Amino acid sequence: MDIVVTPFLQGIIEQALRYLRCGLPVHFCGPAGTGKTTLALHVAGLLGRPVTVLRGDEELTTSGLVGGAFGLRHRRVVDNFIRSVLKVENEILEYWQDERLTEACREGHVLVYDEFTRSRPEANNVLLSVLEEGVLPLPGESGCNEVSVHPEFRAVFTSNPEEYAGVHKAQDALRDRMVTIRLDHCDAETETAIVAVRSGLPEDRARRVVSLVRQFREQGETGAGLRAGIFLARFVQAEGIDPDPADERFRRACLDVLGPAAAGTARWTSSWRDVPGDSPDDSPASMSSPACPDEPDGGSHAPVRTPVPARPVPEVGEAGASLLRRKGEAGVSQW
Repeated sequence: MDIVVTPFLQGIIEQALRYLRCGLPVHFCGPAGTGKTTLALHVAGLLGRPVTVLRGDEELTTSGLVGGAFGLRHRRVVDNFIRSVLKVENEILEYWQDERLTEACREGHVLVYDEFTRSRPEANNVLLSVLEEGVLPLPGESGCNEVSVHPEFRAVFTSNPEEYAGVHKAQDALRDRMVTIRLDHCDAETETAIVAVRSGLPEDRARRVVSLVRQFREQGETGAGLRAGIFLARFVQAEGIDPDPADERFRRACLDVLGPAAAGTARWTSSWRDVPGDSPDDSPASMSSPACPDEPDGGSHAPVRTPVPARPVPEVGEAGASLLRRKGEAGVSQW
């Protein structure tokens, strides 16, 4: 899988490969929008083995991981070779079907178990013996109750923080059997490169989108992740517009992607400040900033821009209008 590789990501990739090549399972843990799944698939592909992907699910059971007996097969043989002798043989066999974990262990695939903590802990118990003893138990299979794990088998796991909805607490015994690499949001250079590549937006315009999203993220907006930046950049590219708050279409897209908090001008004002490669003259006129924050009285060098009349707020429904009215009472309802 092709991804944007910057020095920030290259260090993580190389470290994960060192662990995997010596047989240690790797676990990428971090908040949503940090690229855990993409990174896990990329690292797995670099190992040069077939890749098997599992997705964590509340309904996933142990049999959904390893397989099971899904029915019986009846065999009946009638031998009448000698006319006076009739020989009949009846045989009932259990029909076993391998699932993806069993296949990966048998064939030596690289297992990518995405968001494994969304599966119930009891379903994942079978992984304990796989990662520690190199043996996969197959409950109920006739004639064989375990499979020896192929020496080339490797495993990469991903998970979200435990406070996320739908996430179970992983067993301590299972976490103890893997090397956890904790991920956070990328640096600005990496995030800009990814957004530019995934959206087709030129890098200078992608940088503006990333700057805005990072401003919201720093102020505690949980939805302002890498994915939000890609969504906004794709919209800007498809519509052929600039990432400029003066454009009503872009403002509405920000409201939809980043949430109602995008209505506050205090954040709009600071979002494009100090963006590398952007001069003050290039900043949109509608984003005129107040006095220089370093000089309480504004200072003689504070930028002065002609204020632009407030634009009407787009239709946002009753809930959004109520939120904007509350913001208006605080003096931040203007775009």
